[in-house]
Amino acid sequence: MAQFKPHKQKCNEDLVKNELNREFNGQASYAVVISDLTYVRVNYKWNYVCILVDLFNREIIGYSAGIHKDAQLVYDSFATVRVDLRKIQMFYSDRGSEFKNELIDEVVSTFDIKRSLSMKGCPYENAVAEATFKMFKTEFIYDRNFHSLGQLRHELATYVTWLNNDIIHGSLNYFTPVEFRRLTL
Repeated sequence: MAQFKPHKQKCNEDLVKNELNREFNGQASYAVVISDLTYVRVNYKWNYVCILVDLFNREIIGYSAGIHKDAQLVYDSFATVRVDLRKIQMFYSDRGSEFKNELIDEVVSTFDIKRSLSMKGCPYENAVAEATFKMFKTEFIYDRNFHSLGQLRHELATYVTWLNNDIIHGSLNYFTPVEFRRLTL
């Protein structure tokens, strides 16, 4: 007997377009939030960190760390955002399965956030997240092994606070992300 088999699209074949189209500058506050993941050694095993960055001022507005590189890690990052998620107009990421799945689709639809995915196989499409992680890896991760996930999470929170409040950005006229937000809003 023939059965119906739904065709599931692979994440890289999804029809969601690249609405951002490398327009990384001149965004309003919470107009575009970008995200990416990276790996970190915890007790000599790989763990993962996800960040959410507001393109307006390059501030990390959400973050999480966990043992799995999955949708829950991204979801947990949204849970740390301290503003009403309805303020976020667009969520932009690469096409990895961590970002394009039912759980994240539910978050963006619940809070009426427009979705934008980078072009397939092009790291330049997520250049701001890649640059943030380059700095993150150099200053925070390089040559370190965290003893526990708890230690990583604690130190990650401290690092994000420091990065947002103390590190100046050339793209922000040499203000910190927090100073830039205060001065322009």
